Amino acid sequence: MSRRQVFGLGTGLAASLVMAKTVPAFAQSNPLDEVLNQNQVEWGDRFDTPGQTVAAVRTAEPTLSPQTASNIEQAMQFYYGVVQRGGWPLVPDTKILRIGARSEAVTILRQRLTMSGDLQQSLGVSDVFDSYVDAAIRRFQSRHGISPDGLVGKETFAALNVPAQVRLRQLETNLVRVRAMSGYLGDRYVMVNIPAAEIETVQTGAVHSRHTAVVGKIDRQSPVLASKIHEINFNPYWHVPLSIIRKDLIPKMQKDPDYLKDNRIHIRDLRNNVELDASQVDWTTDEALNYQFRQEPGAKNSMGSIKINFHNKHAVYLHDTPSKTLFGSSYRFHSSGCVRVQNVREFVTWVLGQTPGWNRLAIDDVIRSGERMDVSVRSRVPIYMTYITAWATSGGMIHFRDDIYNRDGLSPVAPLQ
Repeated sequence: MSRRQVFGLGTGLAASLVMAKTVPAFAQSNPLDEVLNQNQVEWGDRFDTPGQTVAAVRTAEPTLSPQTASNIEQAMQFYYGVVQRGGWPLVPDTKILRIGARSEAVTILRQRLTMSGDLQQSLGVSDVFDSYVDAAIRRFQSRHGISPDGLVGKETFAALNVPAQVRLRQLETNLVRVRAMSGYLGDRYVMVNIPAAEIETVQTGAVHSRHTAVVGKIDRQSPVLASKIHEINFNPYWHVPLSIIRKDLIPKMQKDPDYLKDNRIHIRDLRNNVELDASQVDWTTDEALNYQFRQEPGAKNSMGSIKINFHNKHAVYLHDTPSKTLFGSSYRFHSSGCVRVQNVREFVTWVLGQTPGWNRLAIDDVIRSGERMDVSVRSRVPIYMTYITAWATSGGMIHFRDDIYNRDGLSPVAPLQ
């Protein structure tokens, strides 16, 4: 395979790395050994201890750190070496693999995990799915945003069988994105990584907290933007957006005429300043688009107990949700563009950390009271909604996420065999 084939036509940044003096060394020696020598921190955990192995994947280093671009460049060198050696084998997906399994598929799985640096090289030859493989799979799953349960099923097979060449090009694509955001982001900021469905609060260069998120569906995508959080609404009203009135509310009312009543949603004709009954609206047409629909605060409110506001042309925001179960899924692309935040009270406590009188106790009290209250954030917190599907840390950990909105322009997952 030629270098042009490896990186695709119109190479750009990756081409410069291919021509760098360090790259041929990877083609001549074992690239895994090279990375191990450079990044001993990556192998500091015990490979037969799943909890420690998984914990080592995430550190206090932000996804967007001053070192992220150079870390991605090192990861590209490693993947270039893997590609030059022919890539990794496809792992047969005929049945779920788990600890205790013994088959030729496990032998191939060990080879695959060794080539990506998830399994120590000296442990790579066996047909037994032992505790070392279990720990390696959990580590691999964590790096790819998959629930680290140690089971090799459909989702894990799909991630394992993405060709190394595709991963290399994914790193190249994201290097451009990361470099575009390499400037000063602020002493305190929030980053929403849409493909990872994850939120980081960052303070003085370190992650203060990470929050699982639910972001936009494929057909209702969360936008990439930069803004500043300026206001927190406690026990908010929810004003139903036109897109949701059209796509969701009208169809629901056609099926269930009591839907608005059951969910405490009021209709208001703003032109005449009157409230309407649902029976006064023709639900077989788009008449409902002429009215305002407002959901009252409470347990059924679609925004939960908290809404986080920042100015943007897309009319999106962060918020709580009554549907907590979605946070437990690896696939968290369910919203209409706004972002739902797990452990939202912890998140808001940090956002209001420089706003006098708003500690966690005060936040809990106002939510418990059910009182509508809007709080201005004294020191507005920068927020960046980003689209990063591949990145690497200073410890040598390389992360990938699915290109859920198909913005990387790369080939889809390789077919499983």
